[in-house]
Amino acid sequence: MSLIFESEAPAGVSSTSPITLKINGSEKQFPIAPWTTLLDALREHLDMTGTKKGCDHGQCGACTVLVNGKRINSCLTLAVMQEGNDIQTIEGLSKGEQLHPLQEAFIEHDAFQCGYCTPGQICSAVGLMNEGKAHNASEIRELMSGNLCRCGAYTNIVDAIEDVMKKEGRVNQ
Repeated sequence: MSLIFESEAPAGVSSTSPITLKINGSEKQFPIAPWTTLLDALREHLDMTGTKKGCDHGQCGACTVLVNGKRINSCLTLAVMQEGNDIQTIEGLSKGEQLHPLQEAFIEHDAFQCGYCTPGQICSAVGLMNEGKAHNASEIRELMSGNLCRCGAYTNIVDAIEDVMKKEGRVNQ
């Protein structure tokens, strides 16, 4: 099996096609190779580097973004598959200077150390809240288990998410 890279497209076949993605409320149109992941499209074509590349195999959660309000690993989907969907990245969570409540909670609870996993953790937490399946710290831990933190800030991450959910009346006391 041989892979075709952009520079190796067969003669007469374009290695890129135009794509339009709706990201953080605005449409972005750009040419892209059809085998480009959403993660690489965000980082390399749109300079949206908040979404991180960790394992590139869907095992760490650093690349988590929201598609139609649901969390996905952007390294496991092709960008062309997301045309017509509403994509939200860490850059799109705040409203101007006003941080998203989860962003504020991560700061208040020191829910990060090196910060590399933080964008994926926060996007995953937003998705978790949208799902409405977590009602206590144990369920938060279980449903956030796809997001790894090499620094071990898990306790503070769960505390931050639980704090926001309590303020919104989503956690059982």
